[in-house]
Amino acid sequence: MVALSVLDLVRVNQGSGPKAALDNARDTAVHAERLGYTRYWIAEHHNMPGIASSATSLAISHIAAGTSTIRVGAGGIMLPNHAPYIIAEQFGTLAQLYPGRIDLGLGRAPGTDQMTVRALRRAPENSDNFPQDVLELQAYFAPAEMGQRLVAVPAAGTNVPLWILGSSTFGAQLAAELGLPYAFASHFAPDALMAAIEIYRARFKPSEQLSAPHVMIGVNIIGAETDAEARRLATTQQMSFANIFRGARGLSQPPIDNIDDYWSPMEKAQAARMLAHSIYGSPDTVRAGIAELVAQTGADELMVVSDVFDHAKRVRSFEIIAGSR
Repeated sequence: MVALSVLDLVRVNQGSGPKAALDNARDTAVHAERLGYTRYWIAEHHNMPGIASSATSLAISHIAAGTSTIRVGAGGIMLPNHAPYIIAEQFGTLAQLYPGRIDLGLGRAPGTDQMTVRALRRAPENSDNFPQDVLELQAYFAPAEMGQRLVAVPAAGTNVPLWILGSSTFGAQLAAELGLPYAFASHFAPDALMAAIEIYRARFKPSEQLSAPHVMIGVNIIGAETDAEARRLATTQQMSFANIFRGARGLSQPPIDNIDDYWSPMEKAQAARMLAHSIYGSPDTVRAGIAELVAQTGADELMVVSDVFDHAKRVRSFEIIAGSR
């Protein structure tokens, strides 16, 4: 049975605010824990009014404090935005507070626009140093050696497990070389999915953290009582993609009856490509879609994005998904 996990974008809804989004994420994590999901991740984004996870480590702590067994972490931290030492301090602190439950997924994209990158006081070319930064961060989590003068307190010795995130073959090559688990962002960038998986598995080198390759795939899944209702709920996410194409960073919108009234044919085509690996439907449709995706990719784990406007219906979506493996 494939493992299921959750990626929460901590969406801020129209008519609501960041506090409600963070509390909804925590409540969803409580349900995910009850339903047997393996981990609950949130992603770093900046300068986006519709996403409340910019202070990612703080949001992770909020979610972890409301749960007891599910793994909680970042999917991911955009490492070029930060000094590895600072991230080690933050996630080392989380590991001390919630031992055995913290994951750290790492990406090399900025997760924002260039103006915001400058506001973060980071240089755009920092992404070129991503492999070296991953190794530096890994070293900070290792036990401190005798006489070591630079120690990331309280991270040393926590051995927080690292993941490499990506949407191209670059991340696959790096994860394979370092012997780390690999998560592919096919929930919004599916084009290189199969090529990346093949490269990762073929080139994987065992490490202290991981003895065999582990592939996680991001996938959009919305479960509802009927296919029609699931497709209607999916219009919230589809409108968000259309807004991205338009350069509009707004709040999450309630679903509509006909998405073709909202987006242009070009926007529809762009979204169709980015959302190609999406499953919207009844329990039977979700079950068949998961089985087909796992058969196609051999994924060890699915990281589920269920972008539903109404909180209760979102929880119900995760219930349907959990029962459809």
